[in-house]
Amino acid sequence: MSAVDSKKIIKDGLWNNNPVLVQILGLCPLLAVSGSIVNSLALGLATAFVITTSNIAVSLIRNYTTDTVRLPVFVMIIASFTTCIEFLMNAFTYELYLVLGIFIPLIVTNCAVLGRADAFASKNGVAASALDGLMTGLGFTAVIVTLGALREVLGQATLFDNMHLLFGDIAQNWAIHLVDDYKGFLFAVLPPGAFVIMGFLLALKNIIDKKLKERAAALLEKPATGSRRVRTTGNIS
Repeated sequence: MSAVDSKKIIKDGLWNNNPVLVQILGLCPLLAVSGSIVNSLALGLATAFVITTSNIAVSLIRNYTTDTVRLPVFVMIIASFTTCIEFLMNAFTYELYLVLGIFIPLIVTNCAVLGRADAFASKNGVAASALDGLMTGLGFTAVIVTLGALREVLGQATLFDNMHLLFGDIAQNWAIHLVDDYKGFLFAVLPPGAFVIMGFLLALKNIIDKKLKERAAALLEKPATGSRRVRTTGNIS
């Protein structure tokens, strides 16, 4: 895996081909669970774990599966790793596991997971597939955590509330209360509010991409500047 390939994989997973902002995948758990940072981070990390491990497994067996059984095998692999993360959360973060509920096992149906397994891992080596899965998972996590932070601020005027559900007693005092006696903004907490905020995030990405393209075009059109060496001959009177 060359350095150029690595950079492209990283940029695609985090920005250029982000599973949420570009492919618009995984919106069901994204909108339903992202009511706070802790919920968003837990689901994002779980999804990243499943994408990365399933990509590695698919890459390892890519030369031993035929087209007729490829997709069923991929689904079984994804379901196995989803079950693993579900058991881990049940054992170590039980309260958070109850909060997330059905959306942990529903990682199996997340099209971003199967899409990367079929489109990338089944055609590339283990190292590249692992990096692709990690970057895709981190791209998904970044978006859902951003959405969760915005919804938590607008809905409750807090940040990092209930983080002890994920990190234990060490995170008991991580909560930041931005406004005293905040009455709450119910619309931001409900899924319709998540849908509207998500629309603003999509618009923001499009604006940033447009600005980056305009800047790149301007740099290409900009004439080269620099000192020029001039040679003179003859006598000067």
